[in-house]
Amino acid sequence: MKTLLIDDHPLFREGLALLMASAFPQLDIRQADSIGQALERLQGEADIRLVLLDLGLPDSSGTLSLRRLREAAPEVTVVVLSADETPETVLGAIDEGAAGFIPKTSQPGAMRAALETVLAGGVYLPPRVLGLRTEAPPVETVLGLSPRQLDVLKLLIHGKSNKVICRELELSESTVKTHLGAIFRKLDANSRTQAVVAAARLGLRLS
Repeated sequence: MKTLLIDDHPLFREGLALLMASAFPQLDIRQADSIGQALERLQGEADIRLVLLDLGLPDSSGTLSLRRLREAAPEVTVVVLSADETPETVLGAIDEGAAGFIPKTSQPGAMRAALETVLAGGVYLPPRVLGLRTEAPPVETVLGLSPRQLDVLKLLIHGKSNKVICRELELSESTVKTHLGAIFRKLDANSRTQAVVAAARLGLRLS
């Protein structure tokens, strides 16, 4: 899997690249030090499937960086890296479609576990935002969703927009909204962000 690591601090970027290469030999890692360089990479290498994004870059910052990446490559899974792990920043990133949020203060073991969660099809949130996680239970048992609703939930967890969900599942917009409504009720959520957080709290992983 081609992976793009975006961070403007060379020492952190190189260190994380070494950690990832050792822990996940299946990843083919590329690097960029700015959003501009990252967008060029994504345009030149359409088979990049995973992006790790630092929110504090010299040519873009905050969730604007994430939004620009998502607009340029909506099919790519994006995991945010940031020294700012306030709930507002974390949930803002998830709301913009991030599949996970890894604080830069994380220990190597925690960072590896976070990436394992994302690569397994899950969503990772910092413990201070998420609360205590349970062991991952069978999704069908916990939520009682139909197979189609599980498909929608999977794409929701991966940060896909309604438009992308419609296209990938060949469903109408009204049908997708109906499925999302059922998912929100099962997860006791009022928004996409709340649904993703609730799914992560339950430990749900959908590969």
